[in-house]
Amino acid sequence: MPQFFPKKANTLPLLSLGASVLGGVLLVFLVWYYFSPEFKVVGYQPDQPVPYSHETHVDKLGMDCQYCHTNVANSKHANVPSTQTCMTCHNQVRSNSPKLLPVRESWANNEPIEWTKVHHLPDYAHFSHASHVNKGVGCETCHGRIDQMGADGVYQAEPLSMGWCLDCHRQPEKYLRPNDQITTMGYTQPASFVERNLERIEEQGIQPPTNCSACHY
Repeated sequence: MPQFFPKKANTLPLLSLGASVLGGVLLVFLVWYYFSPEFKVVGYQPDQPVPYSHETHVDKLGMDCQYCHTNVANSKHANVPSTQTCMTCHNQVRSNSPKLLPVRESWANNEPIEWTKVHHLPDYAHFSHASHVNKGVGCETCHGRIDQMGADGVYQAEPLSMGWCLDCHRQPEKYLRPNDQITTMGYTQPASFVERNLERIEEQGIQPPTNCSACHY
């Protein structure tokens, strides 16, 4: 029986399969890159209704993180400061500044300032600030050098991905610091900090979970 197709035609199914696989991979990459929310990217820095400078308040004025974010040690969430907290100082300090007009209007109208959230976690990932802060995880570890973020606003300094979190959960001795240094920016670990942390982990029974149900339940 005569052969209607040349032998090289046998490679067409393989080429088609390879092209399909490559095309699928390319499609996944394009969707991941172009359709992923911008706020999940390191460097995400949304505009805020007030040009608040952490550099001025934290670095130059020496304000502690917990002066504004009062619930970090006892709540799952790090609360955004109320207008009353701002006006504790700004009813006298720069009280006529045009940049602070939204703060004064918020105070006069008794309506909260609509700050734009910077650090997002998926709804299916459960995270508690209190659990981490009380065990020695510093603000800087997750949020970066907040004290160096000026009037342009806070940006996301770390990926906050599952793999990034697990790096710490698997070897917490590399990241913990004394509880009285939690809010210290630019904190430098002493030479023997790993040994010190290993002792603390054993004494306090610190066992960061790595099982799925710890964060996804």
